[in-house]
Amino acid sequence: MFAIIRTGGKQYRVTKNAILKIEKLDAEPGSIFTFTDVLAVGSEAGVTIGAPIVAGATVTATVVAQDRLEKVIIFKKRRRQNSRRKNGHRQHVTVLRVASINAHSGNVA
Repeated sequence: MFAIIRTGGKQYRVTKNAILKIEKLDAEPGSIFTFTDVLAVGSEAGVTIGAPIVAGATVTATVVAQDRLEKVIIFKKRRRQNSRRKNGHRQHVTVLRVASINAHSGNVA
């Protein structure tokens, strides 16, 4: 059983008990978060694709932590001008564990 969800301008393929690192959400660790933008749901019976979302489908996840990713170094250099600039950035993320995938009205997983 899998689902494709949309959050933070990106799409993620999730399964039950999967760990996700997504764009920062305003949620405390230990709280429950529900995604309603489910683009597709797949199981042994087949794949249901939404237009644009699957009606009644939700994905429930538990917030594990608020974290930051590895540092990304931005280095710009202009040759022969003794001009260079170094900058760094660490993106804030929310770590989630998928609890269940609910398709339509019944809990499938």
